[in-house]
Amino acid sequence: MTLVTDPQLCPSPTCPLHTPANGGTPRYKAVLLFGAPGSGKGTQGRILDNIPGFYHSSTGDIFRSLDLQSEIGRVFWEYAGKGQLVPDEVVIRVWKQFITGMELTNSFFPETQILILDGLPRNVNQAKLLEDTIDVWKVIHLQADMNKMVERLRRRALKENRFDDANDAVVRKRLDVYERDTKPMLDYYPDEKIVPIDAMQPQIRVLTQILNTVAPLKEQIDKQAAEMTAQPQVTVQTAPPKVVAVPGAAV
Repeated sequence: MTLVTDPQLCPSPTCPLHTPANGGTPRYKAVLLFGAPGSGKGTQGRILDNIPGFYHSSTGDIFRSLDLQSEIGRVFWEYAGKGQLVPDEVVIRVWKQFITGMELTNSFFPETQILILDGLPRNVNQAKLLEDTIDVWKVIHLQADMNKMVERLRRRALKENRFDDANDAVVRKRLDVYERDTKPMLDYYPDEKIVPIDAMQPQIRVLTQILNTVAPLKEQIDKQAAEMTAQPQVTVQTAPPKVVAVPGAAV
């Protein structure tokens, strides 16, 4: 059964629900929180996570919660412990394992929730590796002046005891990596999916603009789910079993 969608809200052919109409591989409905370090992705993601219908997935939180005694934890630490970049394949493997676990433990409901991705994908290669797993509806681009980002990260470091953010050289390096590796993803996704938002506004204004983007998507999911539930059930009639007479047997 093929569901009709509003192309203005959801241009993807796999939009209606977790299982695509064409019977292909299921993909998670996703909205990306995109922006430089300190632009407020985590703050907005945590707020959305408390609103029914949205599930916030922070890659940083996932990595920090890894069991370093597990196989995947050891693989991850083999690179991170040496200060090396973790290969994209390992990053995607860790995230897929995590999100599958959230689904199996009924913490994430892909049929009715929109996945809010924070920190993933970080580059074009990761975006390509996730093509078979996520269906990106919108990319919320939190824009901010880089100099102001340095000051914001410095304040966050003092407030949250994140000493890496207190070092200006480390912060500048992170921002350089963003400009070099992450920002080019804006050219990877179609323009109609990119939603620019001034991240230097008060948080409530940023949140309002984000909700104005994602709320219509959630409403469409709810409407289609209700329509599917309301459809009459088809009763399949089966013929009664045949009685086979066995010679000499009592009838």
